Amino acid sequence: MIRKLKVLGLTALLICVPFVAQADNHKETVDEVLVILSSDSLQTQGMAMVLSNTMAEKGAKVNVLLCDKAGDLALKSYEAEPLKPKNVTPGQMLRGLLKNGGSAKVCALYLPNSENTKDDLIEGVGVAMPPEMAGQMLNPAMRTFTF
Repeated sequence: MIRKLKVLGLTALLICVPFVAQADNHKETVDEVLVILSSDSLQTQGMAMVLSNTMAEKGAKVNVLLCDKAGDLALKSYEAEPLKPKNVTPGQMLRGLLKNGGSAKVCALYLPNSENTKDDLIEGVGVAMPPEMAGQMLNPAMRTFTF
């Protein structure tokens, strides 16, 4: 009887070991992320920037692609109502991200389809090229988030 219990205990242990090892593999961290923001909603823009800054604080390199009306966040003339509870705008949060090592680009279609030029963009914001962005999106080591 004791021998049977020992065998059952050993069998249970051997069955569980692969699952424990597999669970440990899911603790990987992502070193670099791509955040694609195209929403014109102030709160959605704000949440995208809050999460982008938080990921940067946790050590991730954050790349932001601003498309459509979200491209306005990168304009020198950008103005918006501050969001509570910190009373900052999504544009101010974007600027903070850039100061902390993040990168931002406007979509390749943004400038040609607006009245803005590259000179209207804040310092540090570039224009995305489709091959580069597609490469980031297809990179299995980079997680992509869209807002």
